[in-house]
Amino acid sequence: MPKPLPVYALVGPDPFLQLLKLAEVLRDLPKDAQRVDADGERAELAEVLDELRSFAMFGGGKVVVVRDADTFLTRFREQLEDYLAAPSDSATLVLRLASLPKSQRVFKAIDKVGMVVDCAPPRDLARWVVDRARSVHRVTLDPDAARMLVELIGVDLGRLDSEIAKLAIDAGDTGGRITAQKVGETVAFQREQEMWDMTNALAAGEPAEALRRWRQLVQLDPSAEFRAVTWLGMWLEDVRAALRGGAGKLAWKYKDRFPQFLKTSQRLGAAGTSRALDLLAEADHQSKTGVGEAASNVERFILEMGTSGPL
Repeated sequence: MPKPLPVYALVGPDPFLQLLKLAEVLRDLPKDAQRVDADGERAELAEVLDELRSFAMFGGGKVVVVRDADTFLTRFREQLEDYLAAPSDSATLVLRLASLPKSQRVFKAIDKVGMVVDCAPPRDLARWVVDRARSVHRVTLDPDAARMLVELIGVDLGRLDSEIAKLAIDAGDTGGRITAQKVGETVAFQREQEMWDMTNALAAGEPAEALRRWRQLVQLDPSAEFRAVTWLGMWLEDVRAALRGGAGKLAWKYKDRFPQFLKTSQRLGAAGTSRALDLLAEADHQSKTGVGEAASNVERFILEMGTSGPL
C-alpha cells in the first residue's frame, strides 16, 4: 500500500463527488486510521493542527476531514501555508472546498506535497450516467434512458446515482438492461421521499417514528442500507446550503415538499446539522471498518440524534 499523502483538497460544488473521492482517500489509509471530522465554519486552527500532530490512539495514523473548508482556509490561509511547508508525516488532512483557484499560493502548496482533486460535475451528464450504471451498478443503461434521467433530475449526481441503483434492482428481468420506458414507469424519488420523511421525523424530535420509517424502508428496499449514508449526507448538505441562504436553488429539487424541507432546516439549525454530520461520519466509518452492520449503524445514528430531543 502506498504511503498516504499528507493533504488532499477535494474541490468542487458537488457534494456527491466529494464524498466519492473522500471514500477513495479513506480506502487508501490503514484500516485502523483514526478519523476526526471538523466543521470549517467553526473549527479553530489550533484544534486541527493538534489533531494532525498528535499520535493516533491505536497507532494507525490519523485523517482529519474539514468540511466547508473554504471558510477555514480564508481564516487561516497563512498558517496553513506554513503547516504545508512541513506537514505531519503520520496524519492526513482532507479539505472539502467549493473552489480553490490555481493562482493562489495555497493551491501550489497543496499540489506540491499532496493532491488537488477535481470534484466538478462532468459536462456530459448522460455519459456519466451510462458509465456509472455499467461500472458501479453492473447494468446497461440505454443512452435515451440516460438522457431522460438527466432531464428528470438535473445536475444532482447523488440523486442520479440513487435512481440508477433502484432501477438496477429490477434490471435482472431484462438481462441487466434499462430502457427509457423503464425509467418512465419508475416512480421517481420514491425511496428518497421516504428517507426525507424519516429525517423530518428525526428533526422534529421523534426518534421512534424515524426508526420505524427506517426499518420499513429497509424492508421495502434492502439495498437502502448501503445508500443511506449518501442519502443522509446529501440531505444534510442541502440543509446547510439552505441555512447559508441558498434555499432558492433547491426549490426545484424538493418540489411540493419544499416548505417542509425549509421548516426542517430551520428546526435543525447550524449546530444540529453539524452534529448530525459528525454522527453520520462516525456511522459511515464504523460500517466501512467492519464495526457493526450498515443498517444497525444507521439505527444507532438515529438513536444518537434523538437523545437530545428536537434538534
